[in-house]
Amino acid sequence: MTQTLPPRLSIALWCNGSADEAAQFYARVFRDASIIEQVPGLTTTLSIHGFQLSLINGDDQYVPNQSISCILNFDPLLFGGEAQARAYLDELYNELSTGGVLMELGEYPFSPRYAWVRDRFGMTWQLMLTNPAGDPRPFVVPSFMFGGTNHGNAEEATNRWISLFNDARRGTLYYYPESSPFEADAVMFTDFNLHGTWMAAADSGAFHDFTFTPGVSVVLSCRTQEEIDYYWEQLSAIPEAEHCGWCVDCWGVSWQVVPRNIAELMSDEATRQKILQVGKIDLAKL
Repeated sequence: MTQTLPPRLSIALWCNGSADEAAQFYARVFRDASIIEQVPGLTTTLSIHGFQLSLINGDDQYVPNQSISCILNFDPLLFGGEAQARAYLDELYNELSTGGVLMELGEYPFSPRYAWVRDRFGMTWQLMLTNPAGDPRPFVVPSFMFGGTNHGNAEEATNRWISLFNDARRGTLYYYPESSPFEADAVMFTDFNLHGTWMAAADSGAFHDFTFTPGVSVVLSCRTQEEIDYYWEQLSAIPEAEHCGWCVDCWGVSWQVVPRNIAELMSDEATRQKILQVGKIDLAKL
């Protein structure tokens, strides 16, 4: 498929009737955050330090979990020094941990200050003080944890995703040490760039009885029907999961393969009803 401009990737959080409240919360607690697009009663999209997060005003059908989280990189170079980076990290820890703490705030082998928390809307965040001597990464990096029945699939899945996008590339790749109880090719951490969007992945370091759900999905905003057709064909692996522009790949990750003007289309009642009745979106029929 010929591409001149990349499709845009972002993350969407399924909210149980609380999308508006969540949007106001995130816009308040992050220092650089604003609401950039809304479909009243349906979706709200924010920019958080340049990263797009969409909030879907749904019901209790889907529940987010830590299989897809967002890493927040507190790089001293981005915040005027280590003291300022630590202060912002601690500030967000207090705001974002009201739904629970998955890993306590403290010093770890991979970071001098780190915590994994859940906010009251179910989104999970990994707050990490970053080594400024390392390769630069954006402040927000979505991260996929391959646990439960998916454990051991991180490298295969990310290889597949990288192969789908022009100019995609892998950054770092670290395996668990030989002394660990995991198989030799289990991934401790990797990051990769899909058309300018940095993402990360790992095989879980502990057993979990959960895996990916539509509670947190990946939004792939396409410019043309050709792009929609291509990515749908490459990503959709479970036909019965196809609905209103959503599909699920063979690892259970939910993808929204939608046109870039999806908010505009969903704002029109007649068009919205058509979208809700289909699997793959056909622009000609809208």
